[in-house]
Amino acid sequence: MNNKYSQAKREQYGRRLADHLCQQHFAAPAMPPTATLDGPAILRFTPIRQINLFVVQQLLAQWTAEMARLRSPYFDFEAPDVRQALTQFMNVLSRRIKLTRTAFEPLLARAVADTFAVVLDPTTTFDLKLLNAQPYASVEQLRDALRYLDVEKALYQGFLDTLTPDKPLERRILLTGFQQYQESNPLPNDAFAKLMQELDTLLPLTEADLLEASPVAPEPAKPENKPVPRAAAEPVELAPQPAASPVVVEHKPSPPTEAPRRPLVEAATGGAVPLHEKLRAERPTGTSLSETLRPERPNGTTLAEKAPKVESLREAISINQRFSFINELFNGENMEYHAAIQQLDSLPDADTARRYVADELAQKYGWVRKEEHVNKLLKLIERKFA
Repeated sequence: MNNKYSQAKREQYGRRLADHLCQQHFAAPAMPPTATLDGPAILRFTPIRQINLFVVQQLLAQWTAEMARLRSPYFDFEAPDVRQALTQFMNVLSRRIKLTRTAFEPLLARAVADTFAVVLDPTTTFDLKLLNAQPYASVEQLRDALRYLDVEKALYQGFLDTLTPDKPLERRILLTGFQQYQESNPLPNDAFAKLMQELDTLLPLTEADLLEASPVAPEPAKPENKPVPRAAAEPVELAPQPAASPVVVEHKPSPPTEAPRRPLVEAATGGAVPLHEKLRAERPTGTSLSETLRPERPNGTTLAEKAPKVESLREAISINQRFSFINELFNGENMEYHAAIQQLDSLPDADTARRYVADELAQKYGWVRKEEHVNKLLKLIERKFA
């Protein structure tokens, strides 16, 4: 990734552009106060097709999460007639998109920030937009997600053409393969400049608007003003003293006092240590990450004995707890919370779920000082896999 461009500033520009475009559209004199957007209107909302496609992709992910919540242990959702009815329902609903400005604007802001990443961070784009951060994916799934890419699509298409459409591939293998392919097939040098030019026509944008702030150099220390001793007014003659044998005193320098060193991870981050880095830094040698995440169990009592086993995290999480997780762990993103819980529910065992929490979610959302909420989530995972 080109680290000189700030992620925070790209997101800030996305919010500004979304506000600017929504103000032009929804506050136009001809628009009623209750104006909404449908699917075709979203696809032509901006002249940059990539932004529009990313808005639609977010809607699809939200829609999939909403449909997943319809499932119930009391009904057979796998029956052919039920599946057919659900498919028909989803098709009808997809033609009834209706977004107010309040619902649309944050989706548009996110889409603008994600469009920057297509050319600045292709590997992350491949992970989040094609792989959808899933542990496994088939070539068919990746090709289906490819329809939401427009900017520099040839890079992603070229990599998929190198894959054999056989069985699902592991996420780590796909990401490593894509990174190697990207290094051998770099994007054109003017890719970012072209995108900047298109965005500048919508809302003024310069490269300086996106650059990371340069660190401020410390001011040089000022020399100390030591008092100059005054010369004696008149020399004093001392009486001669008898000669004495010289005494040699050996001075041994005292060892310098070394300030206690902060852990490397903490020093690099200025004290705000992400959860996944803290777990790795504090883990004893030879201890796996899943063992580090495993909570202490006093007197041999398991968490499963303290609380009843749950069939799924989605059903076990209360409404208040859900809002707490969304706000504290997922930055207020309801859709991303549901996608993560759905993924956790699909994993085969507790160790895999804990690794997903530590290696994927904690790193993606930067869970700093979120131990209280993370521990609540881990306890629910223990109950599910007890």
